Amino acid sequence: MHLLPALASISLAISVACGAFGAHALRGILSPSDLAIWDKAVLYQMLHSLGALVITLNTNLVALQVSMRRIAWLLLASTVVFSGSLYLLVLLQTRWLGAITPLGGLGFIVSWLLLALQLIKHRR
Repeated sequence: MHLLPALASISLAISVACGAFGAHALRGILSPSDLAIWDKAVLYQMLHSLGALVITLNTNLVALQVSMRRIAWLLLASTVVFSGSLYLLVLLQTRWLGAITPLGGLGFIVSWLLLALQLIKHRR
């Protein structure tokens, strides 16, 4: 179970680095709309990586551990799809990548709904 919190922590570090890169290296190079896209990718990466970290560190019920790990993996995979497609869209100026982004967003929604269902199912 140590791999998931480590990956979530690495993703959090990457989100901070991407935020700093956008604020310092890309400002003045990218249009305001592209910077807004970049900032959205950073925000969503940070929030959902933090969510994955919290889920993996706070799983105290044995019955929840497997399902929580799956939810955390889905959150991290969705972060790669959502934020990764936006980062690439901005850096490569390849707009068709924007069509992939909603798949990551759908993964976020499904992850949080699965978490809610698991918590309701296993409430004390």
